[in-house]
Amino acid sequence: MAKARHVVVTGGGRGVGAATARRFKELGYRVTVMARTRAEIEGLADEIGAYAVRIDVGDPASVEAAFMAAGPVDVLVNNAGMVRPSPVTKTDVRVWEEHLKVNLTGAFLCALKVLPGMISRQRGRIINVAGTTGLTGVPNLAALCASKHGLVGFTRALAVEVGHKGVTVNAICPGFVDTPSTRENLEVLAEKQGTELDALIESLKARNPQNRLFTPEEVAEAITWLASPGSQAINGAIITMDGGELAG
Repeated sequence: MAKARHVVVTGGGRGVGAATARRFKELGYRVTVMARTRAEIEGLADEIGAYAVRIDVGDPASVEAAFMAAGPVDVLVNNAGMVRPSPVTKTDVRVWEEHLKVNLTGAFLCALKVLPGMISRQRGRIINVAGTTGLTGVPNLAALCASKHGLVGFTRALAVEVGHKGVTVNAICPGFVDTPSTRENLEVLAEKQGTELDALIESLKARNPQNRLFTPEEVAEAITWLASPGSQAINGAIITMDGGELAG
């Protein structure tokens, strides 16, 4: 019997990360979920039979220790991220740097840990979760947009560099996904824009041809497809999941 492929999902404790971990487990993968605190992932790991590992993706020493504990990785999902909405003129440089460290440098550091093994086996998948903020500008989210645009660029460059070595690198760019953390951030945005949360959500839906937010499970399906045997030819792709919003 073939050994189950091993997937690591960072930011795996909730939202898209948790849905992705669950879906990979349903598909028969061996799953490791990683997050900044073990409390974020222990419940999920117990629920689905996954391995929980603490990681601070922006800290090279923490990343080193986490991937040493995880062992060889067949699929890496760089989902860990942060967002702290604020106007550019009120964005502290430390907040700016934290966005870059977590959302961009974190993906780079995690990729560095899995690439040698993937290249030696001539097989591997890296899937970066960027969001539509990696493709367009959003008021009060300049730091997030800058870091996610960087993640899109990193995805494209790495895909070209390692594609001939059996490794594919792609990015998923969902629009607003209906999760508790999204709603928390939208509350902050609503306050800064002087509007109500429900009104802001309705305005976001109205910009979308499908008139809705998206579910974590939808994003998880796209991510797991990118890890499937049938997606081997997909490399360097930036897959937009926004219901057609950016197509207009």
